[in-house]
Amino acid sequence: MLASIDDHTDLIKDLKINSANLVDIIIDAEAKYDIEIDYDSADKMVNVGTCIDVISEKLNQKA
Repeated sequence: MLASIDDHTDLIKDLKINSANLVDIIIDAEAKYDIEIDYDSADKMVNVGTCIDVISEKLNQKA
C-alpha cells in the first residue's frame, strides 16, 4: 500500500482517514514542526500533496 501513495492519494477515500484522524495528523504536524495550521489551511488538506504544500508553506512563513 505505501508504494502506491503519491501526491494525489486522497486521505479519506484512499487511506480511509476519518476527520478525527485528520485532526490528529494536523496536531502532530504542528507539534513536530512548531507551526500553526489554521482552519482554512487545514480545509485544503485533502490529499498527500496538499498536506505537504500546507506544511511547507507554514515552514516557509516561519523562516
